[in-house]
Amino acid sequence: MELNKNFRVKIFADGAEKNEMLELAKNPLIEGFTTNPTLMRKAGITDYRKFAREVLDEIKNKPISFEVLSDEFNEMERQAKEIASWGDNVYVKIPVTNTKGESSVNLIEKLSASGVKVNVTAIMTVEQLKIVVPALSRGSAGYVSIFAGRIADSGRDPVPIMREALDYLKAYPNIKLIWASPREIFNIIQADAIGCHIITVTNDLLKKLHLIGKDLNEFSLDTVKMFYEDAKRAGFSL
Repeated sequence: MELNKNFRVKIFADGAEKNEMLELAKNPLIEGFTTNPTLMRKAGITDYRKFAREVLDEIKNKPISFEVLSDEFNEMERQAKEIASWGDNVYVKIPVTNTKGESSVNLIEKLSASGVKVNVTAIMTVEQLKIVVPALSRGSAGYVSIFAGRIADSGRDPVPIMREALDYLKAYPNIKLIWASPREIFNIIQADAIGCHIITVTNDLLKKLHLIGKDLNEFSLDTVKMFYEDAKRAGFSL
């Protein structure tokens, strides 16, 4: 896995496959981890606590974000405090709203003030960011995850939004911006170019890191060879 060492953006691996996480933890290019219930369901995890504890038994020196499961703020608070107790490197993911669209800002402020490291997730707009950041700043450290990939899925360019977010966060040095849900390797280049603090990258994209800077003539020839070999393997004829 090769990457330009001059990149400023930190890469966090996004996934819930325990063996992959433990292997990636050995790689100095991977500076942290994020998970979510969707990824855990996809990975076939049935015991949340067991999975988290096993991962944290091995990964102690890199930040890992685990998400609350409840839709009710009182229960979110209880879950957040339990999750935070699992390790000093744990960040608790709190959605920017619950499923009713009610803001999580009061809970975020309460948790941050009590010492819980919070990762506010599912943010899509700068307006949402500006609501939660002052509350999040009550703590010693926090993350805000803007889902740039989903913004792009809506047909909008996420870069101006991410730039505006970074500019706003200059007044809050204890809060780092995460470029979440990237769709392609080029998003790493974009995140780095604007000075984004962190980008989360799934294992499928991590496997493509070696392609950064690849000679395009060589890439073209590799593609031609792939099509030719696949046609032969398929037994196609005309």
